[in-house]
Amino acid sequence: MLRSIVRLQCQLGSSRTLLKYCSRDPASNFSIQSNAYSSAITERRKFYKDVSIAQGEGGVYEVHLDRRKLKTPGGKLFTVPNEALAVAVATEWDAQKETLKYYSMHLTTLCNTAIDNPTHRDKQQMITASLKFVETDTVCYRIDDPPALVELQKNEWDPVLHWIENRYNVEIGSSYNILGPEIPAATIDTFRQHLNSYNFWSLTGLEFVISQLKSVVLSLALVDRHLTVEEAVLLSRLEEEYQIERWGSVEWCHDYDMYELRARTAAGALFVQLSSEMSSVKRKLMQDC
Repeated sequence: MLRSIVRLQCQLGSSRTLLKYCSRDPASNFSIQSNAYSSAITERRKFYKDVSIAQGEGGVYEVHLDRRKLKTPGGKLFTVPNEALAVAVATEWDAQKETLKYYSMHLTTLCNTAIDNPTHRDKQQMITASLKFVETDTVCYRIDDPPALVELQKNEWDPVLHWIENRYNVEIGSSYNILGPEIPAATIDTFRQHLNSYNFWSLTGLEFVISQLKSVVLSLALVDRHLTVEEAVLLSRLEEEYQIERWGSVEWCHDYDMYELRARTAAGALFVQLSSEMSSVKRKLMQDC
């Protein structure tokens, strides 16, 4: 059963932490057997025993279930650009038990989205959609009461905001106004140029992370490894965590929401990392450590 799963750890390094969170069961909208993207509750009995990968034409990689080639919801052959991503996707399929929980297979879902492109968007449209979050970024909107939360936002959000301003030489700022800060056009242009450096697959993952955290600032800090998944998720939920600490949490509900967000965010960040590496994993690196 997919011996490369263990071997992948030698090549991925820090990605192992992300894989840990990707194994959670939060919802998405993927169904491998339908011709359309279905609801998150889709499950079915497991219909295969062995999972493997194989290099196809043009250097791309396929995932095989009992030697049958995996296909996307749109009916296309499921192919990924490199061996590392293929092994990571195969890991998801191999980890399924008696029942296939498609909603837990985030890397597979992101690959399907990149291959099928169900919304028929190009890179520039994806970049424009991502940049809209700059104007409504989580860390830019502040409240002026209660004082304890004001101080918490300043202490936790300001450092990462200052980091990204220095990292990309941009001006973002924050605001207590409901309209948010005025983002200079030069800042948007800088981010647009940076996002344009990602390939289509990586941009698919990054846009997914941005939509989960509701923050370009936190997403770029995560992808640049300035923040961990736990830190990025906590900062995106800062006000909610403050209220939970003050008033208490609804049993199991708040924890589930946090783990769900962690899983999706980790999967997106890992997808960006793996799809950015277009070269194959050398066989010697795939051997057991």
